[in-house]
Amino acid sequence: MTALLGKRIVLGISGGIAAYKSAELTRLLIKAGAQVRVCMTPAACEFIQPLTFQALSSHPVHTTLLDTAAEAGMGHIELARWADMIVIAPATADLMARFAHGHADDLLTTLCLASAAPLYLAPAMNQQMWKHPATQANLQRLQSRGVAILGPDQGVQACGDVGMGRMLEPEAILAALQQPQLLSGIRILLTAGPTREAIDPVRFLTNRSSGKMGYAVAAAAQEFGASVTLISGPVALDTPLGVERIWVESAADMLEATRYAAGLNDIFIATAAVADYTPKQVATQKIKKNNDQLVLEMTRTTDILVTVVKENPKLFTVGFAAETQNLMEYARGKLERKGVHMIAANSVAEGKGFDRATNALEVVWQGGSQSLPEMDKKLLARALMAIISQRYQQWKGMQA
Repeated sequence: MTALLGKRIVLGISGGIAAYKSAELTRLLIKAGAQVRVCMTPAACEFIQPLTFQALSSHPVHTTLLDTAAEAGMGHIELARWADMIVIAPATADLMARFAHGHADDLLTTLCLASAAPLYLAPAMNQQMWKHPATQANLQRLQSRGVAILGPDQGVQACGDVGMGRMLEPEAILAALQQPQLLSGIRILLTAGPTREAIDPVRFLTNRSSGKMGYAVAAAAQEFGASVTLISGPVALDTPLGVERIWVESAADMLEATRYAAGLNDIFIATAAVADYTPKQVATQKIKKNNDQLVLEMTRTTDILVTVVKENPKLFTVGFAAETQNLMEYARGKLERKGVHMIAANSVAEGKGFDRATNALEVVWQGGSQSLPEMDKKLLARALMAIISQRYQQWKGMQA
């Protein structure tokens, strides 16, 4: 049995090249047990024929605002009342703009305004259109109204550009629609990425963390319905949709931001690769290479996770451990030593973990553990969030 069994879904298709993917999405939704009615904009019909969707859904495709074949000729009202959920894939920049500003100039935008059903948009557009301030403003307006945004993804686009803007693959959209909002109303704080510890005005010490895993966890937490705040070190990653990001640089900066925010949240997930040591003194001028050797005196940084645990005993805490050997032994030791509720440990031996698209985790807690095999970090993050959600709910039940 799937979460979509018996669900009545209006699948809206707007005019983009990604419309061809919507045929496969239709098939997957029906296979998952949903009832599907397809609504296409006039522009969508230029990219793919309505007959394709009629054959796949076994129902006529809706394209006209005033449909004489529908009840009283008011097809938009009939569809709006019928739908349990409305999914628009692809959602073009034009469609998002029109809906953000309340337009009702075709069947698809009109039925969205006329329905109280949850609305999901899967954006698809050129990477520059996605980054444009107008599109981002429309995105924020839609999200503020409770519209769920699925994607977009990053990669090569039909125009030849590379970047954010690709529509999620049908399988990913299906997975997102099936994902229960297990953490609705829960506030989650995450740290991600590396820190930079200054040596002089132009040099710093850092590590190989790309932040990819932490950002994937933040995105997954948001998909699970949580309100997410991400405290990030320097990375070259886009902020996950719907996530609030706070930029920091040094371990001291991250400590300060985390301590301030921790008391406002329910769950703290520490994925950041925070420097263990920082230079005792930072040179005010660039250090010249006058000597054959350079000696730096280092001092320990404050352990952010331990500090947050001690100061917030009612906070559910999850730590990360990147190890090159004896993974489970070190994970268990860190669980006890730092007093956290869970540890997610990954191997970084022989090039694993850092700056890669895949990862694997050993998740441990008092009295239990679960292995998550190597997979894409986005999928791994969702699997990890499912475990965190389950453990958090059990912990909350014990606190009641």
